[in-house]
Amino acid sequence: MARKILIAAPRGWCAGVERAVEIVERTLTRYGPPVYVRKQIVHNLHVVRGLEEKGAVFVESEDEVPEGAVCVLSAHGVYQWYRARAAGETLTLLGSGGEPAARFTFPRQPDGERLCLADYVRDDADDYVALFAVTCGGGVRERAAAWKERGEYLRSHALQALAIETAEAFAEWLHARLRTLWGFPDPPELSIADKLKARYRGLRVSFGYPACPELADQATLWRLLRPEEVGIALTEGYMMDPEASVSALVFHHPAAKYFKATAD
Repeated sequence: MARKILIAAPRGWCAGVERAVEIVERTLTRYGPPVYVRKQIVHNLHVVRGLEEKGAVFVESEDEVPEGAVCVLSAHGVYQWYRARAAGETLTLLGSGGEPAARFTFPRQPDGERLCLADYVRDDADDYVALFAVTCGGGVRERAAAWKERGEYLRSHALQALAIETAEAFAEWLHARLRTLWGFPDPPELSIADKLKARYRGLRVSFGYPACPELADQATLWRLLRPEEVGIALTEGYMMDPEASVSALVFHHPAAKYFKATAD
């Protein structure tokens, strides 16, 4: 009997039509039909019909999927905006009553432009930043290990790689959604290639990046967002578990750009 596969994501999420179609088609090729897909993953009716002809079955929710279906990948995440203010190299996030909720201190370039991430937040009035954490890795390690144990090495590796790529796609989509909610959506003519080159307003950085190398700051993000509630744990070494997870600090300043703050 054919294996039943479910490709799920939280309501409102889409990795982009091209990436979503690639995920569904790869799953159909690897496992064969039927593959059950949450409708919000692909919105284009023409694309939906084409995938249905190949064996995809689109459903509103997991309740419509027959018993015994296997969920290959699911996406979960959490985000929050914070009022913020900068002072020198320190960024202070403010609580609902205006009290300090957290502080991050970033390195400044020793020469050249002497950039620091705190420069992208106002120091004379309240500003805003966003934090988020997302994952597409729930259950992936266990399923990949089971396939590896059976000698299905390619399938095991492909699942782990796909989970990591899907988590990155989810993070990219969420950042775009934040830009829209902030009031500056990407222009319609912005191509996927330009998005992948971050040619949009604002910046998202993850702790451990060259501009914010202090990985221990992950602990502060975890205290604020509680990502464990959506299935993302933080190890003693400040790494995310499952691996297919992304966390970020998001700035909206129009001049924000990636840079390296410290010398090798």
